Amino acid sequence: MADLDLVILGHRIRHARRRAGLTLADISEAVGRPVPYLSQLENGKVEPKLGLIGEIAATLGTTTPDLLESTAPDRRSELEIELERAQHDPQYSALGLAPFKPSARVPDEALEHLVALWYKVRDGGAAVSSPGDPAVRARTANTSLRAEMRLRNNYYREIEDIAAEVLGRVGYGGSGPVSERVLTDLAAHVGFRIERVSHLPSSARSITDRRDKIIFIPDRGGLKVRQARSVVLQTLGHFALDHSETHDFGGYLRQRIESNYFAAAVLAPEAPAVDFLREAHQADDISVEDLKEVFYISYEMAAHRFTNLATEHLGIPCHFLRTDSEGVIDKAYENDGFPFPIAADGGLEGERVPRQWGARLAWNATGSFLLHSQHTVTDVGEFFETTYIETETSRHPYAISYGVGAEHAGRFRGSNTLRREYARQRELEPDPTLVEQWSGHAWPSAAERTHVLTALPSRREFSPFPGIDLIDVYRFLERQRRSRRN
Repeated sequence: MADLDLVILGHRIRHARRRAGLTLADISEAVGRPVPYLSQLENGKVEPKLGLIGEIAATLGTTTPDLLESTAPDRRSELEIELERAQHDPQYSALGLAPFKPSARVPDEALEHLVALWYKVRDGGAAVSSPGDPAVRARTANTSLRAEMRLRNNYYREIEDIAAEVLGRVGYGGSGPVSERVLTDLAAHVGFRIERVSHLPSSARSITDRRDKIIFIPDRGGLKVRQARSVVLQTLGHFALDHSETHDFGGYLRQRIESNYFAAAVLAPEAPAVDFLREAHQADDISVEDLKEVFYISYEMAAHRFTNLATEHLGIPCHFLRTDSEGVIDKAYENDGFPFPIAADGGLEGERVPRQWGARLAWNATGSFLLHSQHTVTDVGEFFETTYIETETSRHPYAISYGVGAEHAGRFRGSNTLRREYARQRELEPDPTLVEQWSGHAWPSAAERTHVLTALPSRREFSPFPGIDLIDVYRFLERQRRSRRN
């Protein structure tokens, strides 16, 4: 069996086993081999004797020649095999992605996309930058995590369960905003107390003294109550989720996403938030603004929370976008096919959205408290969008947009707007006369941009706390300890 492809053999055995409705334990009992060995066999990690293949074939109600066929048993297996082989290719390794083994929950369509993208990279359709470049590694990790979020509909059951458990343990009543007492009790439950201080190092939103179990946050002059609740819970999330110090970009970004998710799941708990959204859904009056006010959270967190729950509980695919006043993307998520501008490396951060999108047009509205709603027609379909300009929680105002496909638009407040903008490719093309007139006669100087990935260090050695001056942090903690002793 010198030419035997172990990966294909494993897939053919798994396919036949599932078709027969048997488990690995069933096969183990029939052929006398342990389950771990059979699992390795299905994963193409061990080469079995011909006699064992015959025993397995008999148990599965098939034949040895059928299991030894040199082709994948179905299209799903073919895609999984191709993706596994791709990850052993040096050109794929140069992308710097973490190993990916698709679970049964990953849809076939997603695998089709991943394999097609791999073919594009392999055949020279996309340039691969140096994997040692921290910016490249950061963007690659962010792109990979965004793909995972899309496949999961941005819903993390395990984090929802942990948030519900800790809320239950500290006596949350089950509706409305989380009180200051519940927040304090929750911190104590995780093993910490909260202390507000002045002059927190400017590079940190909070500092945790793990030795004395204190979370330091800015005093009320530097951090408003709504912000403070989020910062405390984002910090507590690291400990509630058992995070440890990480030394790679993917780990850092994953922990950031998970801790932010935990904070939102505590401040807008799943059960009451879903009840609220379902009532609004039935009344054709869904509004993120209402979600914000009911749970006393920021508009950005409310929009994020909507994306967590909308697809899982309401069956509504959606998208989310955070941009600056020039339409440059800071954060983005979609599972409704909304056509974000994508860089050659697959990243979104730093890309500029079309001027016809709500994220750009909302800045022309009078009064920053107003919501801007519009229907946007793209080459892939029509979408309903609502955009809010946030001016209170940051020195630099930014736009938060969320939206859905036209088929769900009627469920949302503001969808009766007459605003309809066209952002198809032909509308996005620049005026050729204008280009001809000014080409070679303009010399703009780019403004500085700030988003999460720009905080990452340029040196090769990665700090577990990107953008943070650790020496400054250590000095701060030492001052606090000395003041308590005195």
